[in-house]
Amino acid sequence: MWQSVKRMTVTAFLYGSAMLAVAAGVQPAPPWQRVHLIHDGLAYDFPVYANHPLDGDLSKIEQIVLIQHGILRNGDAYYAAGASFLKDSGVDPDKVLLLAPNFPAKADLAKGFDHMPLWHAGGEHNWAGGDDSVNPPYRISSLQVLDDLLQKLTDKRRLPKLGRVTLAGHSAGAQMMQRYAALNNVDEAIRSRGIDVRYVIANPSSYLYFTPDRPQGVTFAPYDIAQCADYNQYRYGMKEMVPYGRGRSGMELFDRYARRQITYLLGGDDNDPNHPKLDKRCGAEAQGPSRLERGLAYQRYERHLAGTALPLARSEYEVIGVGHNQTGMFGSQCGRVALFGNGGAGSGSGAICRPAPTGD
Repeated sequence: MWQSVKRMTVTAFLYGSAMLAVAAGVQPAPPWQRVHLIHDGLAYDFPVYANHPLDGDLSKIEQIVLIQHGILRNGDAYYAAGASFLKDSGVDPDKVLLLAPNFPAKADLAKGFDHMPLWHAGGEHNWAGGDDSVNPPYRISSLQVLDDLLQKLTDKRRLPKLGRVTLAGHSAGAQMMQRYAALNNVDEAIRSRGIDVRYVIANPSSYLYFTPDRPQGVTFAPYDIAQCADYNQYRYGMKEMVPYGRGRSGMELFDRYARRQITYLLGGDDNDPNHPKLDKRCGAEAQGPSRLERGLAYQRYERHLAGTALPLARSEYEVIGVGHNQTGMFGSQCGRVALFGNGGAGSGSGAICRPAPTGD
């Protein structure tokens, strides 16, 4: 899916199929580009959809918007949706590099994804959680792939005007991006080069907790292991961490995570505890009954850990009247601004947002 890259704003969405793009009347994605990456001396290719030739002139790019697909591994549909959001935002597309990486599984080989890392298509261990690819000689975390992409994306020799990277996701894509925001070791190095790094996390089924505590009414306490013995295992907690995320304690990770620029978007109507795509494993159920309640509880949890000494670099919104729908979330008034900056406000159409209730 893609070949080189440079410029800035990385935004990731999850959950949605090509039918969303068709229903919205958006244009189909262009052919994917093959990008050449390297990690620990091992070169590998990776597919990406993009609105500019990645081996072309990127000197005008000011933002990179990366759209992360969800469980269907349909980067083309996420790219098409992102292109529609970009068109409606009013932001100059010549100044935005819109990207949608595609994490392939063996079932996707017919698409031409040969000589590339492959991941499990589903289950608990797959690309969405940061697990390693499964086909030798490639043993690389999906989160490391994002690192390697960003290494190219933030090269100011090719993107001298690059000033903003936004990483965003919806649903399963949001689960991946929330873990990436917590675990990656490249954020501060990119910001030290004068590039703003932001994460947009919308309607995930679960979050990564940094301690054994879980919501207990309005407060937090260790969960009852009699109800769920592995509730604190990754991807819900710190136990049995994937290799990519090892080396720091939970509170060390939280101290760093708290300082990173994160926008949480919660659908006001994404409150169905029986939603067919909601994670119902007990580790997720320990975080709350629905996506809305899990998100609100996690925001309280962050304030619980931060106390009065640690400032939180956060924006938190409830998108009124929107359920589990990426188009409604990212097409909302706060969604467009989160993705494209203040210039993305456009005509002001889209669902209305309000600050998420704190419950404090």
